Amino acid sequence: MRNTDPCHHHPSICCLLEPKDPREEEKWAAELIQECAKAIADKDSSKIRHLLWVLNELATPYGDCDQKLASYFLQALLGRAAEAGELCYTTLISAAEKQQSFVTARKVMLKFQEVSPWTTFGHVASNGAIMEAMEGESKLHIVDISNTYCTQWPTLLEALASRGSDTPHLRLTVVAMLSMGRSVMDEIGRRMVKFARLMGVPFEFHVVSIVSTLGQLTEEELGLRKDEAVAVNCVGALRRVRVEERDAFMRTLCALRPRVVTVVEEEADFTTSRGDSVACFQQCVRFYSIFLGMLEESFSPTSNEKFLLEKECSRSILGVLACNGGGVCERREKASQWCERLTEAFAPTAFNDDVIGDLEALLERYREGWSLVPAKGNAAGLYLTWKAEPVVWASAWKPIKP
Repeated sequence: MRNTDPCHHHPSICCLLEPKDPREEEKWAAELIQECAKAIADKDSSKIRHLLWVLNELATPYGDCDQKLASYFLQALLGRAAEAGELCYTTLISAAEKQQSFVTARKVMLKFQEVSPWTTFGHVASNGAIMEAMEGESKLHIVDISNTYCTQWPTLLEALASRGSDTPHLRLTVVAMLSMGRSVMDEIGRRMVKFARLMGVPFEFHVVSIVSTLGQLTEEELGLRKDEAVAVNCVGALRRVRVEERDAFMRTLCALRPRVVTVVEEEADFTTSRGDSVACFQQCVRFYSIFLGMLEESFSPTSNEKFLLEKECSRSILGVLACNGGGVCERREKASQWCERLTEAFAPTAFNDDVIGDLEALLERYREGWSLVPAKGNAAGLYLTWKAEPVVWASAWKPIKP
């Protein structure tokens, strides 16, 4: 009878599953995933089957961090091995969009902001840079290219309202992917208008829907006015621009003649998959191990919001690793890579002491493990770190004057 034990043909798998020092136990999923990614790259069909079998036996989205990591990467590995990633990803995204509601999305985002500074860090840094750059202007136009459902802006409206008789007129143009749903954006707009009225800030709200990628955005669609000071806010947005379109997109932003461009991105490089799939798997394993571990420590074990964020992770992992980089797949790059692109058209501007103070005060509201670190080397801006690992990068930029 044929032996179906995965360790029978591959002793190296046995080594991965043998009891280890407790400090190393947490690494079993990462090792198995990377072994499988290498087998797929080498087209070692026998090893692929055995490793997938092992992962399937150990993986569950309801277990500890390693079991979850194995579950989410197993889906991506299967999609890549079967060359069915695009279909699987499209199906999952379609199902998620049908189930999406503004109430649920808002609840998840607000709860995440309550327990972790992962998103609020970028909001505070960007708002501070925008307020400084727009000081003294009577008409402001913020072009918001982000995935935050406008949760960033109530705080800025409050800050503008505090100017009293000098409260400026604010026009907010939200650049949204069509997948966000028009009804969701309409509801956000109604709430923003209501809140601005409550704060006493003259306010206009507009939405520009993008069908495919941000690289399609044009200056004409934004309806810029000559008497307005423009700020461009990019939070979790640049990674949605196709890699080959990114340099051109930077020039598009520069053509808007903004007073400031704020950029917030997660610190990871997923573009290596274009030439080295194993390296990209390693980057993804590192990044999502940190992210899932952070969620585990920040939320209660039974949190529905945590479960929904984890499901979003699984779709993102599949999109990066099992698709060919088209359409809505997000390709993150590290701060040093973004800075290299941005410096072609922009110069970095430092966050002032008030912003640094606000960020330090923000981190004090959360559990231990978070810190603020200045970017070094070829990168400008600030890092948010979790247990000494850089996870989110925030920066501010001004166009280079001709």
